[in-house]
Amino acid sequence: MMMTTQRLLDLAAAAPATIDEDLILVYLTEANGLYHQGFEDLRKTMAARAVGVSPEALVSAVHAAGLSCDASQDRGELVSLLALAEWQMTPAALAFTEMAEDAARRGVSLIPEG
Repeated sequence: MMMTTQRLLDLAAAAPATIDEDLILVYLTEANGLYHQGFEDLRKTMAARAVGVSPEALVSAVHAAGLSCDASQDRGELVSLLALAEWQMTPAALAFTEMAEDAARRGVSLIPEG
C-alpha cells in the first residue's frame, strides 16, 4: 500500500501546478484508480483484523466512527464502512479529495458532462 499511497500523493502534488487540462485528467484518472486500490487494500486488512469480532462489536465500532448502520447489515458491509471511515482520513485520500475538488474548479472531472 505504501507505493500506492506515495504515487497518489505525488499525483496530488503535481496536479495543481499543471495547466494542461488533458494532463490533469490523466493525473486524476490514475489517482482515482489508486484511491480505490488503497481503499480496497485497507478493507482487506480490516477484514482480516475483524475475524472473530462479534457483529455487535462491529456495529458499535461503526457508530463510534460516526457512521450509521444497523444490525441487519452483514459483516462485509460493516467492515467496508469501518474501512471507508479510516481510509477517508488518510493523507492519501485527503490529498485525492483536494485534487479532485481543484480539478473540478478548473472544469476537469472524471464524470462526463451529458
